[in-house]
Amino acid sequence: MIKITSHRLAVLCGLLLTFLFILFQLSPPNTDARAGLNRLDGLLYDIRFNLLLPHRPRYTDNNIVIIDIDEKSIREQGRFPWSRSKTAKMVDKLFEAGVAVIAFDVMFSEEEVNPVDFILAKTAKSAIVEQHLLPYRDELDPDTQLARSISQGDVILGVLFEEQLVAMSGRLPDSPIVLEPAVDAKKVKAFAKPAFVGVVDTLFQAAKESGFTISQGFINSTPDEDGSIRRAALVIRHQDKLYSSLALEAVRAYLFEEKIKVRTETFGGQHNIVAVELNKKQIPTDQHGHVLVPYRGGKQSFDYVSATDVIKGIADIDKLAGAIAFIGTSSVGLADLRETPVGIQYPGVEVHANVAEALLHPDVLKFQPDIANELVVVILTVIGLLASCIMPKLGSIKMASMGVFLLVLSISVNLILWHFFNMVLPLFTILALVVSLTIVNVAIGYVAESNQKKVIKGFFDQYVPPAHIDKMLSDPSSVSFDGERKVMSVLFSDIRSFTTISENLSATELKQLLNQYFSPITKSILDHKGTIDKYVGDMVMAFWGAPLDDPNHANHAITAAFAMLEITEELNISFVEQGFPEIAIGIGINSGEMNVGDMGSEFRRAYTVLGDAVNLGSRLEGLTKFYGVKLLVSEATQELADDYVYRPIDRVKVKGKNQAVAIAEPICRFSELTEQDKDELTLHLQAYDHYLSQDWQQAGVSFSHLTKQYPARKLYKIYLERIDELQNQDFIENWDGSFTHTSK
Repeated sequence: MIKITSHRLAVLCGLLLTFLFILFQLSPPNTDARAGLNRLDGLLYDIRFNLLLPHRPRYTDNNIVIIDIDEKSIREQGRFPWSRSKTAKMVDKLFEAGVAVIAFDVMFSEEEVNPVDFILAKTAKSAIVEQHLLPYRDELDPDTQLARSISQGDVILGVLFEEQLVAMSGRLPDSPIVLEPAVDAKKVKAFAKPAFVGVVDTLFQAAKESGFTISQGFINSTPDEDGSIRRAALVIRHQDKLYSSLALEAVRAYLFEEKIKVRTETFGGQHNIVAVELNKKQIPTDQHGHVLVPYRGGKQSFDYVSATDVIKGIADIDKLAGAIAFIGTSSVGLADLRETPVGIQYPGVEVHANVAEALLHPDVLKFQPDIANELVVVILTVIGLLASCIMPKLGSIKMASMGVFLLVLSISVNLILWHFFNMVLPLFTILALVVSLTIVNVAIGYVAESNQKKVIKGFFDQYVPPAHIDKMLSDPSSVSFDGERKVMSVLFSDIRSFTTISENLSATELKQLLNQYFSPITKSILDHKGTIDKYVGDMVMAFWGAPLDDPNHANHAITAAFAMLEITEELNISFVEQGFPEIAIGIGINSGEMNVGDMGSEFRRAYTVLGDAVNLGSRLEGLTKFYGVKLLVSEATQELADDYVYRPIDRVKVKGKNQAVAIAEPICRFSELTEQDKDELTLHLQAYDHYLSQDWQQAGVSFSHLTKQYPARKLYKIYLERIDELQNQDFIENWDGSFTHTSK
């Protein structure tokens, strides 16, 4: 048994490792385990991203440019933030150069003092001063100047959504987002932010007075646990509306789209985002409306133009004409540098530029399906079961080779999905499981003493046929010696009136009869993949589904039962010739969860099954005589064995059980059903339906008709007797038609 134990140890260790890695993969959000897993997967994501970056599709339309508030601009134009009058001048210059859309990765959340108000506040109140300055108040107002400038074209201003309500300031414009189908935005699974810092009221008012409405896009970043920005949110939910990101809003304006369609699918009462639609192009997102950022490369992969050059009018017009201009900063001092898969200190404004390019060219977008975790769990399960079943049977070198093969296969499939199908699947747990399984199996293989085939053969010879032994020897890891609980089918067969038969035969004759009976009956069970449990007197007990798994166990059990009935008829011819009495058998079959394994004492053991499902199988065999049928099966067996046609017999409560069980008689396979059988079954089903609905009169008529047509059927007489007793009773509430049997 030591050698078998070492094999089982390898299998159990493999299954345990698989289970642990599945648990790790399914770690709940906001836990240390999930954070650690995300970090590790993030590292592998970065490696794959940079490895395949040279093969990323490239576009040469150059329709995105970055206006950089760089160190040079700060030196020449002064400390940032600049006056809005200076910003207005920059906007004017950009529109003069032919820029199509301007998007500010900059906040305008604080009021800027009007210089006229500032002078008046600093000087003594004077009617003369007010008379000369007030006419210029609107003209010199920075917000008014900026509002006039941005009214010339499409300009998107930045808004920042926050978690803290104390951060509320500014205003939000109307959202251009339309949900399809039209659902309650509060139930959309976008990240919700209760507060925001938006465009200052004075700028909003100035824009209103200039006759246009300000457009805004949020500039929030969504770093992973390790601080790296791999994803970008396209939408955020605030109160009962969805708002678009700076990049999404800029592209909407660039494409002359009035609205942005956000498509959702409903799961469990929540609306998951599946895609954003722009210019009739579907951009797949995760359920929160996020996309993976498809970086062009390292920083400054886009054209950069210094903001000071724009203000001075010396910028390269060729870079600006017809472009989306993102205004942001690469200055270290302005603290908008991010960590990304393509480098640290990456300008945040360039993240928006990468997202915008992806929205214009969706084929560069990678996506991680919402069921990525579930897909990885399936892969882990397949690899874990495969390795746990195969590796323990291999030598150490073959184990290591299999481990290398699984590693190469996992990485190759992952890269193929990435490159050709734009699908990103987490990789860490898959690789870690393969490495762990290989190490564990190689270690156990070195120290284990194995002679499993001899042990299996010696143990199971007494239970299963040689052909099954050969199967088990080819896959020893599929065999369990310990007790296990599994869904199986059990069969009980008994010779009717055996006591009377035995009293009329001598001991020698009885032995001859039983030996002639048991041998073909046993062969029939074994031929149909059954396992002999025991013989008790004239009773035969067998089961299906162990030690070898048999997903078709119920069908095999019924097929064996029909073969046993046919064999009994053939035996009776021989018995009559020998002067023995003819025999009749009853067979009961039940399916369900059973305990199976090598059980017993230190003196005697047996491979057997136990449990309530086994006991019910025995009870069904006992009921065959009562109903005048040769074979009865439970409802559980009927549901599993769908190759056969059944005649409903009854709903019964057997001794020791309170719950009714539906029982049926298998008639034949569907392909073997005769017209006569079909007619009788149709009439029987009608009569039985009348009986269950307590329509005693119609049930009595139907069963009487069946009794006349089929006088040999004891079942119909039983129902006529029941109807005679029940028809004088009042309507029975909650009656399920069950009959209680008080004897075994």
